[in-house]
Amino acid sequence: MTPRIVPFRVRLPDLKGRRGAERRGWPGCQRGCDIALTEIRLKRGESVEKALRRLKKRVDREGTLKEVRNHRHFEKPSERRRRKMKVARFSAMLAARHSDD
Repeated sequence: MTPRIVPFRVRLPDLKGRRGAERRGWPGCQRGCDIALTEIRLKRGESVEKALRRLKKRVDREGTLKEVRNHRHFEKPSERRRRKMKVARFSAMLAARHSDD
């Protein structure tokens, strides 16, 4: 019997009774709800390790874990702007470094 890989589930943080969870990217989510995010089906004769590797790639490509990490706590708009500016500065520095070659 071949093993079956179940959908990857992430438990969202407890919202502590706060309103507006829908605005923070969790539509219809109540306290501590589960959302099915990514599902991988085993192909015939495929090893579990290979299927797990496919799952990890898909989760990474979709940005699922990055999204969950970003929603662990509320980020003020000023913090978001500051973070985006820091990423832009870093990217510009890398582009300038590699354009001289």
